[in-house]
Amino acid sequence: MKALKIIILILFASVMIYAASDLPYRGDPDNLMHAEESITGTKVVGSYVIQEAYNDAKTPNIVTVILGDYRSVDTFGEQVVVFTAGLITILILRNRRRLT
Repeated sequence: MKALKIIILILFASVMIYAASDLPYRGDPDNLMHAEESITGTKVVGSYVIQEAYNDAKTPNIVTVILGDYRSVDTFGEQVVVFTAGLITILILRNRRRLT
């Protein structure tokens, strides 16, 4: 049984490494994900978010704007994940205070 778990982990790691090898290089400014327009000529959503995040939400943190404003509108699940992570963080921090 232990050998089966190891084989499954090795297969899973192989699939993840294979999938990661196809990702674009993060620092390449000529990559399509950094383009202002898509191949079809429409504006890319990412450039709009970067340029207009502060104007839309009046929040200086772009990650907060993306998670709390843009992503929460289209998926209720995103908001549940964010609140769950915050609740768990608070519970962990409260538990550490009691131990000290």
